[in-house]
Amino acid sequence: MTVADADYVSFFEEAEPRLRRALVALRGPEDGIDATAEALAWAWQTWPRVTEMANPVGYLFRVGQSRSRSRRQGFLPARATTGADGLYVEPALTPALAELSETQRTVVVLVHGCEWTYTEVAEALRISKSSVGTHLARGMARLRRHLDVELDDA
Repeated sequence: MTVADADYVSFFEEAEPRLRRALVALRGPEDGIDATAEALAWAWQTWPRVTEMANPVGYLFRVGQSRSRSRRQGFLPARATTGADGLYVEPALTPALAELSETQRTVVVLVHGCEWTYTEVAEALRISKSSVGTHLARGMARLRRHLDVELDDA
């Protein structure tokens, strides 16, 4: 195995779970996994270029999004589930997320569902960090209204 191959394998092991989690949440299990595979295949084919990027996972997120855009069917399960990872998905969350704009939904899922930083989201979506904050605040406010959730003032 060459050094470049070993570097890619190391990158893959670190990046694949984050990328898959984000794309599955936004595109659904089947399309999200396909989009992840396509993005990582692109990374392998263009590995020297990827190694020069400041945020390769963010860029690969955009690659996966664009390659799965035409077959997008949905995101998140339609009913409450406990997946293999043990995470519970509230059934009312799916219709609430569907009412958000695509950018708001993407920002909410990446920040709260995938634990991406504002900087990572901003780079992935090619928007400013302040725009990430605005989309997040507006998206969360709409979700709270839809789900009838109030914040504690304490």
